[in-house]
Amino acid sequence: MTDAAHLFGRSLPRMTSAGPNGPRTRALVDTLARYECPGLTARRRRREELSGAPHDPIVWARASGGNVEDADGNVYVDLTGGFGVALLGHALPTVVAAVQSQAGRLLHALGDVSPSREKIALEAALAALVPWPARVILGVSGADAVEAALKTARLATGRAGIVAFEGGYHGLSYGALAACGYREAFRAPFAGQLNPSVRFVPYPSAESAERSLSSLREALADGSVGAVLLEPVLGRGGVVVAPDAALRAVAAATREAGALFLADEIYTGLRRTGPWFRSVAAGCEPDVVVTGKALGGGLPVSAAIVREDVAQAWGDCAGEAIHTSTFLGNPMAAAAALAVLEALHGSDAESALAGCAANFAAALDAPLRGVRSVVTAGLLLGVALDGGSRRALAVCRTLLEAGYIVLTGGAAGDVLTLTPPACLTSAQIDAFVAALRDALDRS
Repeated sequence: MTDAAHLFGRSLPRMTSAGPNGPRTRALVDTLARYECPGLTARRRRREELSGAPHDPIVWARASGGNVEDADGNVYVDLTGGFGVALLGHALPTVVAAVQSQAGRLLHALGDVSPSREKIALEAALAALVPWPARVILGVSGADAVEAALKTARLATGRAGIVAFEGGYHGLSYGALAACGYREAFRAPFAGQLNPSVRFVPYPSAESAERSLSSLREALADGSVGAVLLEPVLGRGGVVVAPDAALRAVAAATREAGALFLADEIYTGLRRTGPWFRSVAAGCEPDVVVTGKALGGGLPVSAAIVREDVAQAWGDCAGEAIHTSTFLGNPMAAAAALAVLEALHGSDAESALAGCAANFAAALDAPLRGVRSVVTAGLLLGVALDGGSRRALAVCRTLLEAGYIVLTGGAAGDVLTLTPPACLTSAQIDAFVAALRDALDRS
């Protein structure tokens, strides 16, 4: 094994002379443009027009630890963790081993009719993550789990109304999209087909907590609301933290109004921000906790963890399975999730998560040119830039050319949102911050 191969996963960027868009990548992207949904191609074109820089994607070929290699052999450090999926690193060896073993035994079972052992074990393991009796509804995507939570609230309360928060992102399938406060433009084309009984109130950040709670109580006053859906920290919405006291106040107001408090912990949970679930650690006692992303370690799986008493509302459904799917509790995804949970229970993971978060906080502590603020919530970090989305996109492209994968977020698109793997080394982190400083100085 060469030194380069041995170091893949813990390597600094290694870029070819052609850079992020070499000949193999260009050929693949040309094919992509012919066949993918044109909305995605148009998005890249708009970003190019806005930033004045190319925004063709790189094409991933392999990934391990904190590194991604593209089709032309460029090696990057991934600060996104694959949209937060690779919390402990890409291709975590225990997850890969679990998937390989499972593939030789059982690829698919019969969902809710005849489940696999792995599905049963996963539901038991997930229920054990909250300190009260719970039932579990599995899904494939985060949006699946959000919709399971919303359906639970409708059954348990008999109310169709939902309160969600400005800046909140919960997925783009129809039930979740109706409650997506990230950008109105996401909802507008489909408005006539979405739940009309959704109201949005300000997010309860430290600056707006009182205004948020006042608006929430006003929205709850008529008794039509069955669910309040909240991210304890806005993820795609720009890494905005709700203080624990504000979270508890939201939960208390929800409960007083006879509605269910639904905590969307798809980004924040599974120890990314410290505890297993931030809402639980804050003392909110949510009725439903939603999880996903990192749960499968790279395979698609999600879950709504529902309080036992609330979950009983599903038992009144005339003996029919009114919420299920072909791939419910897929054995491959369940095996991967069990391996992820086992790893997260270990002291090595706890040390890696805490150490990596501390290294990032320290490295980003010094002033950066044109940066309004840096917010760190464990390994969910936001770097808010002056200059709007144009500058943020330009910075992202400069970083990509230097070998670092970063995404933008926030309602204005001006926040670099980082969800890095916990396995990043101090050398990778320090080199990224140096590259960020250079990109900011050049933008």
